[in-house]
Amino acid sequence: MARYIGPRHKACRRARTPLCQSKRCPVDKRPYPPGDHGRGRIRESDYLVQLREKQKLRTMYGVLERQFRRYYHEAARREGITGEELLRMLELRLDNVVWRSGLAATRPQARQLVNHGHFRVDGRKVDIPSYQVRPGDVITTKERSKDLLVIAHTVDTLDRPTPEWLSVDHTERRITVRDLPRRDQIDTAINEHLIVELYSK
Repeated sequence: MARYIGPRHKACRRARTPLCQSKRCPVDKRPYPPGDHGRGRIRESDYLVQLREKQKLRTMYGVLERQFRRYYHEAARREGITGEELLRMLELRLDNVVWRSGLAATRPQARQLVNHGHFRVDGRKVDIPSYQVRPGDVITTKERSKDLLVIAHTVDTLDRPTPEWLSVDHTERRITVRDLPRRDQIDTAINEHLIVELYSK
């Protein structure tokens, strides 16, 4: 399974947004792209703005280019608005659902927990972070993983609101997917129409 292993803060500075979900992201102190000529970049073309938005979304969800392109083509085939369908597919990834539920502090941490086999979907072990959950799915931790220190610490210390399309029982470590997420329920700060424009060229 491929994943990005490069410098995350460089991606944050390029996007000018703290994408790494770290409390010590340097983008606040250096809000300009990395490199010797980062400060001198003044003119921004339409293509640069569109590309930056696409790279920002890719980095947020930890998806590489080939997989992201497959997501886009699948979203374009579906009925509805392509940009919203793309965001919906990314939101329904198993690792993102675990993060949204508050059982993991960051998306990379949720990805690792899923990859290590700590979660089950409808009683069946799933260790694929990109697994697409559906309305009605019930996600639970393995019996031995309920008292896992990293999960318990996150539940006790993290104060993140649960999205309306999820129902979470933190005591039992149970997540229920109630419905498909609507665009107004996805708080990702992304202009998805720019991504659609980029791929439509």
